[in-house]
Amino acid sequence: MLELLLPKGRIFAGVETLLADCGLHLSRPDRVYRPIVSDDRFRAKIMKAQNIPALIELGSHDVGITGHDWVQETGADVIELIDLRFDPVQIVAAAPEGQDVDALLAKPGVRIATEYEALTRRWLDARGADYRLIRSWGATEVFAPEDADLIVDNTATGTTLRQNGLEIVDVLLRSTTRVYANRAAMDDPHKRVVIDELLLLMKAVLDARQRVLLEMNIDAARLAQVIERLPAMKSPTVARLYNSDDYAVKVAVPRADVARLVPELKRLGATDILETDIRKVIP
Repeated sequence: MLELLLPKGRIFAGVETLLADCGLHLSRPDRVYRPIVSDDRFRAKIMKAQNIPALIELGSHDVGITGHDWVQETGADVIELIDLRFDPVQIVAAAPEGQDVDALLAKPGVRIATEYEALTRRWLDARGADYRLIRSWGATEVFAPEDADLIVDNTATGTTLRQNGLEIVDVLLRSTTRVYANRAAMDDPHKRVVIDELLLLMKAVLDARQRVLLEMNIDAARLAQVIERLPAMKSPTVARLYNSDDYAVKVAVPRADVARLVPELKRLGATDILETDIRKVIP
């Protein structure tokens, strides 16, 4: 049985949806932290993202999903398996608007509020700052300017910082949600098979989210011109329509190209164009 650690909080919904799309459905009443997984090869537990890297390193769990920022903050010795690209954030230093960061860091005993103690210390030490670190427990942005000269916090858009009169003065790290494994689990041949199968499914789902299936009909005279314009994983599927000289064409294309591609295909003479979501793409 593979022991999974899943992140509590805002990123849980995206992780739960990904697992469901992989065929691993979670069943849990409210406030239960040990959901039942539909596949009995897995046992899951929900923890705060901050705790997951250390617990994966210790080996009490085999695979965990958490932010890259918390792996860097804790220094956990774990193996990164896949970047899910969920919840991209930056770990930034921010100061009250209009402040000179170099002047602030030159102050003796400059006050820094943060949840990211290790990352912040590395940043400050590299700048030769004389500082006092204040450990925050959420809502770090409210510390400045009365209780801290600078803060280090995560942000997706910077909106909350601006609303609190802060501006970004440096970026310490860029982070996304990723899947990590315990080293011993990766060396266990039985667990490694299950881990590899889970990764295969995750990659298939993530790739499918970037593509759609386009199907269309086209007459023989225009077939070559349409095929030339279709981006395909290998090449489009082409079949003769029943009792007709026309052709049916099927191709998986990048989702980002659809808005441009469909009108162009229509101009080239394609008809009966269908667009369908894809659940998994397995090369």
